[in-house]
Amino acid sequence: MRDKIKIGNRYVGEGEKTFIVAEVSANHLQDYDRAERIIYAAKEAGADAVKLQTYTADTITLDCDNEYFQITQGTIWDGTTCHKLFSEAYTPWEWQPKLMKLANELGMECFSSPFDDTAVDFMEEMGMPAYKVASFEIRDIPLIRKIAALHKPVILATGIAYLEDIERAVKTCREAGNEQIILLKCTSTYPTPYEDMNIRVIPNMAEVFDCITGLSDHSMGGAVAVASVALGAKMIEKHLTLSRKDGGPDGAFSMEPEEFKNMVDDIRIAEKALGRVTYQLTDKQEKSREEGRSLFAVKDIRAGEAFTSENMRSIRPAFGLAPMYYDEVLGRKARVDIARGTPLDWKYIDLYPEA
Repeated sequence: MRDKIKIGNRYVGEGEKTFIVAEVSANHLQDYDRAERIIYAAKEAGADAVKLQTYTADTITLDCDNEYFQITQGTIWDGTTCHKLFSEAYTPWEWQPKLMKLANELGMECFSSPFDDTAVDFMEEMGMPAYKVASFEIRDIPLIRKIAALHKPVILATGIAYLEDIERAVKTCREAGNEQIILLKCTSTYPTPYEDMNIRVIPNMAEVFDCITGLSDHSMGGAVAVASVALGAKMIEKHLTLSRKDGGPDGAFSMEPEEFKNMVDDIRIAEKALGRVTYQLTDKQEKSREEGRSLFAVKDIRAGEAFTSENMRSIRPAFGLAPMYYDEVLGRKARVDIARGTPLDWKYIDLYPEA
């Protein structure tokens, strides 16, 4: 496994900040200016990259109205045909070089999901730094083989994949000599109910496939994404739109800019909080130890008088002997007079009484 994979000018993986991707998808609503505004919004929200989709209705499906091409699977797109949906949702190819240039000028990476060989060739002409294989294409081994052979990062979404589908896709990449593999946990329902997310798969998938892992998230809000980072996700992908009320094929489960920014901010907080495995204390924690408990004289104690539960207690603060020495001190005698409120010290205690 590679600890890190470079996408454009950024690294994804161990020791790096979570790579956060804003998926434009169909949220441009066939308006180029709106597509640009989404990219500007992604930058303002703190995204590291924007992602496009490279297909046309004719490259991804067939213009046919028979029963096989009717969408009736209980989705938000029911009632139309595959060709009609993709005719509405696709991103015009002539836009994509300009959108990529804009993203790069804003300091973000830009890549896409190709859905056939012609899309791969087009993306390669553009010099895109990575290829995302959508979950519905994870069983298209010839497509994955063609992508893997380019020796650029391959990001595989696993939304409709059985374990053997993931195994086959990863094996195909590795047989092509490409170890730059990122697996994204994904649940292909839109929006995804939280109870169907099963994000515990993320660290398991990293272990099983020896890959960098992340999340392609279609649930509402940012909570699942933040939790995934805590579980080890190195990449988060979420759909971004300007406003859900604007509609569109993906609008209902997309984030608005302020929500996306809040998610990014929460992820950055989670990253800081995760820190590292250490039992050392910070300087502030060391100082806070003074606010703990210790042994104090709670009554005046005369020299030669025994320490008892009445004149000695474990109380805050921690300027005296640690409470773990209570039983050892109990019953011994004071070497000197000790005023009430004095933190106990071994020098006040007769450790070697005469036989």
